[in-house]
Amino acid sequence: MIIIDQKLRAREAAGTPIQVGLIGAGEMAIGLVNQIERHIPGMRIAAIYNRTAARAHKAYQTAGVEAVLSASTTSQVDDAIRRNRGVVTESVQVLVDTESIDVIVEMTGAIEFAFDVILKAFAAGKHVVSFNAELDATLGPLLQSKARASGVRYTLGDGDEPGVTLNLYRQVKLMGFNPLVCGNIKGMLDHYRNPDTQKGFAEDNGLSVNMVTSSADGTKVSFEQAAIANATGMQVARRGMLAIEYDGHVDDLTSRYDIDQLKQLGGIVEMVIGAQPGPGVFVFASTDDPVSARFLNYAKMGKGPLYSFYVPYHLLFFEFPFSIARLVDFDDGTLDSSECFSVEVLATAKKNMQAGSTLDGLGGFSTYGECENRSEMIQGGFLPIGLANGLKLRNDVSKDQALRWDDVIFDSDCPMIAAYNSIH
Repeated sequence: MIIIDQKLRAREAAGTPIQVGLIGAGEMAIGLVNQIERHIPGMRIAAIYNRTAARAHKAYQTAGVEAVLSASTTSQVDDAIRRNRGVVTESVQVLVDTESIDVIVEMTGAIEFAFDVILKAFAAGKHVVSFNAELDATLGPLLQSKARASGVRYTLGDGDEPGVTLNLYRQVKLMGFNPLVCGNIKGMLDHYRNPDTQKGFAEDNGLSVNMVTSSADGTKVSFEQAAIANATGMQVARRGMLAIEYDGHVDDLTSRYDIDQLKQLGGIVEMVIGAQPGPGVFVFASTDDPVSARFLNYAKMGKGPLYSFYVPYHLLFFEFPFSIARLVDFDDGTLDSSECFSVEVLATAKKNMQAGSTLDGLGGFSTYGECENRSEMIQGGFLPIGLANGLKLRNDVSKDQALRWDDVIFDSDCPMIAAYNSIH
């Protein structure tokens, strides 16, 4: 961050800020606009697209940006940027085609819509920083391939758990240690939470009830950990992760893992429930260097064979601008999926359902997500939850049953399903 802050201040002094085109104006996006416009030098929100223009205007208003313009053409957006004015457009294509915009930030939380938007951005020669672990865990390998073919970059951003974890993973690895567990500390897990049970919490916090439900039922953390696995080559020790419940400090859990199994799997992604410090992320790593082991013990890190490194927070949109600057000015992605899956998120039934029922997507009443290794996904013919929304059941299914492609009626020519099938 030290290099980033100097570069951004130099941009501010030179009057050449990074011009960000923002897709989406939900609560996290409103926070990001406020953060960049009020607190980040050398960067500005040049233009916002949102399906409802009033929400985009609200984002600027919250950040104290006045006299915001509306635009329907790229020339109008370019003119607004030259005049240092905020601008709202109701056309995704206009936003991504505007030459003055340096980078696209995708913050919708949707999967199908975001996939289409990001492909449009690639075609227009724009880099993309995404806040969308759901999409990355579903189609990240394909997006990486498409970005590279277009000569641009695509990455997940800092602030959410995947980006924070990858920062820590890279730091631990750079010190010469071997990361074997990438973990996410969660306060609770209840696979059967639904929009009815989460409605009050969502309303009290001004959040989407589906997003809140996805967090409570384990789907969101599964997407996050799958994204990490696909960036590092790690796997899961079992379907759904081990999900150890523990109310002490995460440091105490280093003895709970079989290091030989961890090495055999190439490391694992994991979540623990109830541990401290929460919320946060951790990396357990090993070393084969006796000198390193001696000095780790001297530094009060213990005697191994696993050593605990952790970050006791994830700061949402507050850290996200760092990823924008890293990508634009240093060609450095925060979390870049490989071009093949390691772990996916399968759809599991929340309740008994009859043939003909329609699955209602993430954070709904029908399904919750669980991490599973790619090899098992292929062998079992399991259905990724990111592609399940709106599909009808062909067969009756039981509560906690992992859904298979054979259990649903689908169109293999659907763009999302066809894209998924193209990933090897």
